[in-house]
Amino acid sequence: MKKNKNFINIKKKQPLFSIITVVLNSDKYLEKTIKSVIGQKYKGFEYIIIDGGSKDNSLQIIKKYKNKINYFISERDRGIYDAFNKGIRLAKGSFICIVNSDDILKKNALSIVKKYIDQNPKIDFIFGSVKKHWGVLYGYRPEKIKYSWGFYSSHSTGFYIKRKSAKKIGLYNLKYKYHADYDYFYRMIVKKKMSGIATKKNEIVGIFRRGGFSSTISYRKSFLEELRIRYDNNQNILNIIVIAIYKFFKHFKKIIK
Repeated sequence: MKKNKNFINIKKKQPLFSIITVVLNSDKYLEKTIKSVIGQKYKGFEYIIIDGGSKDNSLQIIKKYKNKINYFISERDRGIYDAFNKGIRLAKGSFICIVNSDDILKKNALSIVKKYIDQNPKIDFIFGSVKKHWGVLYGYRPEKIKYSWGFYSSHSTGFYIKRKSAKKIGLYNLKYKYHADYDYFYRMIVKKKMSGIATKKNEIVGIFRRGGFSSTISYRKSFLEELRIRYDNNQNILNIIVIAIYKFFKHFKKIIK
């Protein structure tokens, strides 16, 4: 890792939040993402940007805001989850949030989440409501994790985890190329039995843009990795078979592509 002193803004006091943005050739939306982070009403945060060796104008955009960025790295990595792990290792804040380079953090996002932190000091994580192109993703329903991954609002912009709790869970598992976040959440909720809450539907903390990494994954590869994650985490094999059969027939055309 290369540490550029020009990008360091040393703070005497530990920030409440560490905001991590990972970048790879994302110059189309990156500036809006950066502005949404540095423009937060609540200022008790540090900003970390992990670039995977961009060849477009991403680096020029980042350098434009170098005085607002606490830590910046540009080097090749092993994919998006490797970049997440690098950011987590650097984080000094009490809570960690990832804001992908094509997403937006609402201006009062950290203020909303801080309110929940103050009211619930023992919680491990918070899911904030997130606006997507077709509506609002909100709530947290942990009981659904045993049969569906649709139990939370969003990973990018919407997920805030206590750094001490993140250390207990461990890093994102790089053997999963598409859904290491599902594995992370399974370990967090089922294995570590951590406690979390969600903001109200109208307390939107971010905007999840159409497209991005998740849109590049074929349904078949996504489907197979989801099952592998359940199997590797020792979920009941009969449950996995039922899920596999149900999804296979429901999304047959997508799977056989």
